[in-house]
Amino acid sequence: MELEELLSKMDAEGVIQGGSEVNEAMVAVSNETRRLCAILNNGVYTDEEIRQQVSQIIGQELDDGFSLFVPFTSDFGKNLTIGKNVFINSGCRFQDQGRIIIGDGSLIGHNVVFATINHDYNPLNRGTMYLKPIELKERTWIGSHATILPGVTVGENSVVAAGSVVTRDVPPDTIVGGNPAKFLANLEDKIK
Repeated sequence: MELEELLSKMDAEGVIQGGSEVNEAMVAVSNETRRLCAILNNGVYTDEEIRQQVSQIIGQELDDGFSLFVPFTSDFGKNLTIGKNVFINSGCRFQDQGRIIIGDGSLIGHNVVFATINHDYNPLNRGTMYLKPIELKERTWIGSHATILPGVTVGENSVVAAGSVVTRDVPPDTIVGGNPAKFLANLEDKIK
């Protein structure tokens, strides 16, 4: 199955049945992505070389403002869109089968996890994966060790505090934190 057909099916259906043709195609792409991530994470590279390697992993040319500190892990790679002037700190893990969109000017702290997959509750059907996208709007800041769960949109300019587990959408211009993440403050109250 060609990549465009695979992405189209994953987006339209929102589910990958274990053992299906779509699952097999997804695994093939994932295998190549893990190989490319291993190369990235086990060498010493300039910022430009890192940009080139991440561009190859995601299939998108990245701008000169993109910066990443390794190690970096993507489960799939080809369903990840990164805007301009994005910084990703070390140890981040992106499970992007359901799609991850990172808006311009976003900052992502150490060891952040983006999870776009849930598995079936039926133990006999756990190989089935349900996909929901994650979107960071422009100028978001995701603190270290935060986890963003399937289907979440983080509004523009918002901050997710370190260690938070985000289970629902975050409105623009707010600060959230905790497990599950809850409203902490309006951003305008913190800007001096």
